[in-house]
Amino acid sequence: MGNSKSGALSKEILEELQLNTKFSEEELCSWYQSFLKDCPSGRITQQQFQSIYAKFFPDTDPKAYAQHVFRSFDSNLDGTLDFKEYVIALHMTSAGKTNQKLEWAFSLYDVDGNGTISKNEVLEIVMAIFKMITPEDVKLLPEDENTPEKRAEKIWKYFGKSDDDKLTEKEFIEGTLANKEILRLIQFEPQKVKEKIKNA
Repeated sequence: MGNSKSGALSKEILEELQLNTKFSEEELCSWYQSFLKDCPSGRITQQQFQSIYAKFFPDTDPKAYAQHVFRSFDSNLDGTLDFKEYVIALHMTSAGKTNQKLEWAFSLYDVDGNGTISKNEVLEIVMAIFKMITPEDVKLLPEDENTPEKRAEKIWKYFGKSDDDKLTEKEFIEGTLANKEILRLIQFEPQKVKEKIKNA
């Protein structure tokens, strides 16, 4: 990836990231220096990514969710994220356009990468999300979504699918855009995440 091992971010990558994200040149260059400090090879492994993620959720277990997030952004499937993949991940999860975020959310829920989502895949991601919710916060959830199984069932019902059906990306995005409840149910308490990141 360009000058991934040198101290400067290549002009091509910088321009591409500025075009595709809301981040400024200064932010990107500063992050690149920090990234190289933490990852001198210019690549971040899944384990390093999980460690960074864990700092945002010290009271819970974000490991499973972090693995799924990592998988969804490892676009070339080499088991690492380069700086470009890392920044795209930051952008998509924090400030991407709604459609971009939903495309990302689809890839997150499409655990086996076959282009469709099954009810079991929804449950797998929801279980990972629940590991990041403190027991106190779980008690505050409505009765019909206070376990991973109930929440996955509720999501699946909103899409009008039977247990063995599959969900395409188009159905996932259209269904979520048409129903704010689905959007709320498929994400991990976004307000809390934003607050944690802002205060980090």
